[in-house]
Amino acid sequence: MADAAIRNADILFLYDAKLTNPNGDPDDENRPRMDPFTRRALVSDVRLKRYLRDYWIGQGLDVWVRTRDDGTRLDASTRLDDLRKRYEQETGQQAGRRTRDETGFRDWFLQRLIDVRLFGATLPIKAQDGGRGLSEQYTGPVQFNWGFALHEVELNPSNSITSTFAGRGGVKGEYGTIGKDWRLLYALIGFWGHVAAQRARQTGMTAGDLATLEEGLLRCLSSEATTRSKVGQTPRLYVRVDWREHTPPFGDPRDGLRLLPVNESLPVERWRSVEEYVLDLLPLAERLNRYREQIAAIRYWRHDELNVRGEDTLREFDDFVEITL
Repeated sequence: MADAAIRNADILFLYDAKLTNPNGDPDDENRPRMDPFTRRALVSDVRLKRYLRDYWIGQGLDVWVRTRDDGTRLDASTRLDDLRKRYEQETGQQAGRRTRDETGFRDWFLQRLIDVRLFGATLPIKAQDGGRGLSEQYTGPVQFNWGFALHEVELNPSNSITSTFAGRGGVKGEYGTIGKDWRLLYALIGFWGHVAAQRARQTGMTAGDLATLEEGLLRCLSSEATTRSKVGQTPRLYVRVDWREHTPPFGDPRDGLRLLPVNESLPVERWRSVEEYVLDLLPLAERLNRYREQIAAIRYWRHDELNVRGEDTLREFDDFVEITL
């Protein structure tokens, strides 16, 4: 697959969050991010990329955006200095101040860091003699829009938690704190990603990198969303549509997706699990059918607990590929 051509593509990725905080807002007591008008949960692309980077680090890959081994923050200037030193140690060559001016370091930099090849990066350039610094930009070929819940959600109404610690004399209950623990009761969250073939050539992204992204999306939540506030998130659906040439005006693949309730009398915001609804893929299949001649391939994965309608229609497309884990 590494030698296959990179095509423009659109990605639909759905996962659910059960009794968890998928993306807290630090400006609002770390409440889950919400659209106040639609009551739908929001998740930034930065949060999704963090899961992916942590997963890749665990798989032995190197990434541009990361923390130190002790968990402390690593700023961009320090990270770039560390990479220049490593380049000089590994190659015996001097790294230039600007990656675009020094072919050896630039190629080494791009070959080493998978997140730069996929998502791009902004590199700081230190100024000389105290002048103003600059930056150089690698625009990533893979971009994700913010994710959002496909339905109205509810916050857990019981959000106060109490911690009790023993005092100096070992007497339990001498000290205590009360904090907030904001969580969604349930949400099915959808992301839209786009792959730009022309930008892939600029960063050196390969079809193998795209396969690594695909595998990361399907595995990173189970591997990395395991902290106290994040555990409870499960991938449910992945669809990637590869276009033959230019991307047609297809738009957001989340548009038109419908969730059909299993129990009509249960309000949507009261859903608590994947068993409460059926995901209707027929609108997506009908939209794709309008561009059938422009589709090179459809890559598809579904969690076996997700009930769907319209999957058979998707399977009728030429070059439909079912992904297995």
